[in-house]
Amino acid sequence: MSFQSKAKTPLQEASPTFLELGVAAEIARALAQHGIVRTFAIQEQTLPIALDGRDIIGQARTGMGKTYGFGVPLLDRVFDSADIEELDGTPRALVVTPTRELAVQVGADLDAAAAFLPVRIATVYGGRPIEEQQRTLKKGVDVVVGTPGRLLDLYNRDILQLDKVAILVLDEADEMLDLGFFPDIEKLLSALTHEHQTMLFSATMPGPVLTLARTFLKQPVHIRAEDVDAAQTHASTEQIIFQSHRMDKVATCSRILQAPGRGKTIIFARTKRSAQQLAEDLAARGFSVGTVHGDLNQAAREAALDAFRSGTIDILVATDVAARGIDIDDVTHVINFQTPDDPMTYVHRIGRTGRAGHSGTAITMVGYDELNKWQLINDELQLEIPEPPQWFSTSPELYSALNIPEEATEEVGPPRRVYTGRDSGNRRATSPGGRGRRDGSSKTKRGGNRSRSARRRG
Repeated sequence: MSFQSKAKTPLQEASPTFLELGVAAEIARALAQHGIVRTFAIQEQTLPIALDGRDIIGQARTGMGKTYGFGVPLLDRVFDSADIEELDGTPRALVVTPTRELAVQVGADLDAAAAFLPVRIATVYGGRPIEEQQRTLKKGVDVVVGTPGRLLDLYNRDILQLDKVAILVLDEADEMLDLGFFPDIEKLLSALTHEHQTMLFSATMPGPVLTLARTFLKQPVHIRAEDVDAAQTHASTEQIIFQSHRMDKVATCSRILQAPGRGKTIIFARTKRSAQQLAEDLAARGFSVGTVHGDLNQAAREAALDAFRSGTIDILVATDVAARGIDIDDVTHVINFQTPDDPMTYVHRIGRTGRAGHSGTAITMVGYDELNKWQLINDELQLEIPEPPQWFSTSPELYSALNIPEEATEEVGPPRRVYTGRDSGNRRATSPGGRGRRDGSSKTKRGGNRSRSARRRG
């Protein structure tokens, strides 16, 4: 296994363009239509190697641009590579993701990049009728994106043909390990009889992931987008942590959501019940909100995610399990309504903001009964905030830290319903915080100094 490491910020003015790295003009033109011209660090390192057909182990956190790091060379090679058989309606490339939500997002990203290519892309996953996906595959596809269980099911039914697959991508391999998908992954890998290129991407490299790589990859190049000792949290994310009384959390959250410049916001709750209750509480106060959790069916979860991506709603309340695979780059704020159970969950949660070169804000409301849990997170991640200050919904320190307008109250408008996809009363969201104050200023005059102990960058 060869090794290559190049630590740099995700995107720089001097970063090469996709065209400069040899990507097909049709793909570069499609990306440019979405404002994507220059490469992120992981893309700059991956593209020359992947376009050459070599196996890759890519180590990068979410939000670093890895989807196009594997997606662009995949499409380029499927479209025009001498060592890949002419397209005949059976898949030439297979992308495996751990969750339905990530599969949908990866499929959408590939569709965008392939807008000017004669390449057909299908996305398959559980929770949807298999007959519909069967019809799509029978019509002929060139690239298939899917979750392990549904891919294996389609293969076992002789619906999905894998004998001509020339490119395999395993995305978020560590997540697939955590979710128990490795047995399915090994079965899929064993079904690939054609000589193929494999690209494995993972935020971390636990032992089983390395074992999988050694077993199925051929002399892979190991690429890291950051230094080995890079912080586990994005440097572009400001972290604000404070203690909050359980009975005051909804009122506090309501005021945080009125911070100037707040855009799309994900709020994490620990349980399905608390996620649904918080969404209802915020909707009752006039916020445009949806929710994703395990008690909702797949159609309802997809409707909420689609509304969040499009801006129909700007607040999404989620549980950790339901949020796995959500890949949205323009999230400005993450709020931990309840303290995560462990350090890695904290990292995954706040990693939803400050992505793809953007800045972000992560706010953690530590309940009085959650202080021990927070201290474990603080010690592991060396955040140096062992005992966060106690703030209430009316505390000047809260208003000062987030520049909340002094006239902010718990309510921003008439009651709404939690978005379900069937609602007609939800308008396109306008973030209360995005409007600012009528006099144009953004600072509060409530006074109080910002607490240095409660804020951390990176």
